[in-house]
Amino acid sequence: MKLDESEFLVSTFHGRHDGVPAEVTSTRDDTRPKPYAWTCTCGTSRSFPTQDGVFDTAWRHTHPTRLDRLRQWTARLLRTRATR
Repeated sequence: MKLDESEFLVSTFHGRHDGVPAEVTSTRDDTRPKPYAWTCTCGTSRSFPTQDGVFDTAWRHTHPTRLDRLRQWTARLLRTRATR
């Protein structure tokens, strides 16, 4: 991942979600309204006004709990049924 000139790397998490390998990169950029953010290789990203929550949400994105996996499965099931 290439960082902008004003960004700096905070941490990187490796794991899986939806059965696919994923890498989440946490960054800080003081030029943004919400300077703390993480971005996943799957295309998902989140921004935060403070450091609180960045690491927990990035970790859970790549290391989902059983409840998270159940929610993902239910969402996939409902999407499949809605397209029929």
